[in-house]
Amino acid sequence: MGAGTRFGQLTGVLKTMRNLCPILCLTLAALLRAARLPAQELPSASSSAAVSSAAVEAAGSDDDILRDALWTRLASVRPPKRPSVGLALSGGGARGFAHVGVLEALGYAGFPVDYVSGTSMGAVIGALYASGIPVKELWDFGLDAGKAKISRDFRGIKVLKLLITDKLLTPTYIDRFINDRLGGKTFGNLKVPFACTAMDLRTGENLIFTEGPLAEAVRASVTLPGIFAPVQYGHRYLVDGGVADFVPIDAAEQLGADWVLASVTGNEHARMPENVLMSLLQVIDIRGSLLAASEEKRAGFVIEPQVSDMSVADFDRCVEAGEAGLVEATRRMDAAREALLVYSAPELIKKL
Repeated sequence: MGAGTRFGQLTGVLKTMRNLCPILCLTLAALLRAARLPAQELPSASSSAAVSSAAVEAAGSDDDILRDALWTRLASVRPPKRPSVGLALSGGGARGFAHVGVLEALGYAGFPVDYVSGTSMGAVIGALYASGIPVKELWDFGLDAGKAKISRDFRGIKVLKLLITDKLLTPTYIDRFINDRLGGKTFGNLKVPFACTAMDLRTGENLIFTEGPLAEAVRASVTLPGIFAPVQYGHRYLVDGGVADFVPIDAAEQLGADWVLASVTGNEHARMPENVLMSLLQVIDIRGSLLAASEEKRAGFVIEPQVSDMSVADFDRCVEAGEAGLVEATRRMDAAREALLVYSAPELIKKL
């Protein structure tokens, strides 16, 4: 029997059994790779072009079947039978609503998420998701954010007032938005283990919250320093976690994640700030994301929604940011799966 015929028959068997028994499919795929003929047994040069084409097509099919079998296995089991997966959501103000689109794409693809961490706007989205709120309702919150006039907390600030007063401002609309949805909840009664970060204004220490009242921790994580009054938490005064930890990979690992997918809004801004305050907000955002460059390298995979034309205060464009996240995450989903499979394969095979 020729190489092409035998390869085609075995590949056909794998295709038939892929949905019946993924583990057996995986085993046969491995045997198929081992059974490939050495170079000296290939047909003569006169038919080399046809054989080469068939071999490339069969090899590609073999890879697809092996990948499908591994993914089916990975998606059907929970840790410790596979590595645990964390999702780290960056800051970015209104741009951070892109994380909602990323969450929808992950859910549609059956991508496992065992832990969630967030900072700043990522803390808000992460906390809502971890509390069990369906992604469909998270989209509604994007509409609510615009109706709640959260942007007024930023655009309504007069720089002169900040300069002449001895008091920082209170983010009225943001506090109301968070308390209405997360008030009364604790980290301990969430559906998905969750952590968020904030910075101690006195020491610069990055704090990771994994227990206690949820709304208070999330409020601290979104409080911009120098503009809004810090949140008092015990003996500490806390501000936006994105200043010290823009992409909270450490927080996801502290929860127990073996492999972390990061959703990052990036530091590019296509629009010039419209006033002094917007300039300050943009500088804070850029500084945080630049500090996070080394953190991103520790992630197993990074998705970067294209939201550069939005400012951190464009809360009336939250749904638009979410759509950008959905598009980018969908585009990158195959590569994300591949990265997780490469990391997980030794563990999956060991558990067979």
